[in-house]
Amino acid sequence: MIARRQSLRTIKRFLWSWLPPLAWMGMLFYISAQSDIPCPPGPFLQQVYERGGHALGYAMLAWLYLRALRRTIHNGVVLRLVSAGLAVIYALSDEYHQTFVPGRSGDLTDLLVDGVGICGAMLLSWWLERRRAIRRPTAGQQTPAR
Repeated sequence: MIARRQSLRTIKRFLWSWLPPLAWMGMLFYISAQSDIPCPPGPFLQQVYERGGHALGYAMLAWLYLRALRRTIHNGVVLRLVSAGLAVIYALSDEYHQTFVPGRSGDLTDLLVDGVGICGAMLLSWWLERRRAIRRPTAGQQTPAR
């Protein structure tokens, strides 16, 4: 009975960690499989919409990988490198996938924008972690009264 409960807990933990990035990957795949994606009028707004979508979409994927891997990789640098690497690999596969979609093409510029989003997410994660560490008092210290 105890072993069964622990295996259920392990399955729940795995799903809690990995279902969000898998669902996000599915959404990215679905969007990239569309031949025609509606865009705002005008070339400038279209570029902002497309590039912003790429950067934010892959920043979110990298953050979700980071969240899923946090329980198994405890070194922050390695955690961020693995998360970023997985996101870049998925971005590469997505651009390759788009070469098979009518009306779409794989684009190196999109891959670079994806990389900017991924790096931005990892930098934000590092900054937030560092900020939390500075605010967290060490053992024996008291926080100043405000």
